[in-house]
Amino acid sequence: MTVATQRIATHLRDAILGGALGPGDRVRQEDVAQQLGASRLPVREALQMLAGEGLIENEPNKGARVPRLSMHEVDVIYRMREQLEPLALAESLPELDDSDLYRLTELQDEIERGTDVHGFLELDREFHLLTYAGCKIEHLSATVHRLWNSTQYYRRAFVRISGPSRMRVVNAEHRLIIDAMFRRDEIDAGRFVSGHIRRTRIELGNHPEVFGEKA
Repeated sequence: MTVATQRIATHLRDAILGGALGPGDRVRQEDVAQQLGASRLPVREALQMLAGEGLIENEPNKGARVPRLSMHEVDVIYRMREQLEPLALAESLPELDDSDLYRLTELQDEIERGTDVHGFLELDREFHLLTYAGCKIEHLSATVHRLWNSTQYYRRAFVRISGPSRMRVVNAEHRLIIDAMFRRDEIDAGRFVSGHIRRTRIELGNHPEVFGEKA
């Protein structure tokens, strides 16, 4: 991978995860190349990389775009996460040391001090992906990351509509996960993670407008 390819991939990844590019937005090679002062080859390579991460899809004769998911597709992805993330955590936990667990506590402390939507999403993403960081099963780890990437837009929309009452629940659930991980109890930790994901899935299902669908 060239430096130019990595630079372009980082730029586009940040734009998608940060919300500057949303579902359905086209990503034209010539526009990206001109904007970043690059040739089309590293742009093409970057788009292929991001497609593997679930952030870009390539449509025949139309080019690349940020995937747009239906409410049903997101529901299924969240159901997949409910099953896979407890498994990833169980694989990860034995490989994490106390410094990793204290970092989780620091992240949660920062979340509870309050931040905007963008700040919360970054902290929340770091929190959860750190809990899976010790997983050595590459297929499982890559799948979890891909599912997180593909639902980032909908997670942002959920945070915006959920309000302070939901944040109290999120904070409580995070604390339960941390406590279980300090106790090295993968069963409790997995159960709390699954419930955490399930509640988000159910609440998202109450807001079809997030997906451009009618109630």
